[in-house]
Amino acid sequence: MKKGPQIIIGLGNPGAEFENTYHNAGVLAVEHLAQKLENGEWRMENGWKTHKKLFDYSSPLPARLPTLILIRPLTFMNESGLAAKEALKKFRAAPENLTIIHDDSDLALGEFKITRGQNSAGHKGVQSVIDHLGTKEFGRIKIGIREQETKNGERRQKAEEFVLKQIKPKDRKILEDVFGKIAAILSTQA
Repeated sequence: MKKGPQIIIGLGNPGAEFENTYHNAGVLAVEHLAQKLENGEWRMENGWKTHKKLFDYSSPLPARLPTLILIRPLTFMNESGLAAKEALKKFRAAPENLTIIHDDSDLALGEFKITRGQNSAGHKGVQSVIDHLGTKEFGRIKIGIREQETKNGERRQKAEEFVLKQIKPKDRKILEDVFGKIAAILSTQA
């Protein structure tokens, strides 16, 4: 990993209608991490700030973790690469110092996977980041959003059939548990 700040970007779509959807699992995870930092021993620096209408960012106060920056893109999912490229430029960070958190419809709800240097596997937000950065050499945290099993032999839903639906309350609890596990991992690495 190169010198420079750790950039963590939670992928999602902007706007109230998308706030609590499965496709916004990445943004929700970053917001959870920010809240955990704020309520824990770390203090976040002045809440969220907006940069060029491309993303909001926040980071812990320099006294504790000067090198961690949390990003919520203000672009739509398919244009996530615009926000990622501008974030790396603004904070003078290399793609190797970037971690993208996003939903993964191939993983079961309650699961998550940490990878580096992989293809997008059809995720348009991740593909946008790869295209804009010209590399896939960045970290990813994939958050499972698919129901764990189908009922009575029902066909498996296609991702586009459920990713933009509102998260069910029981699923939200499962996701928050996952967000807590991710926050614990990231806070030990920062």
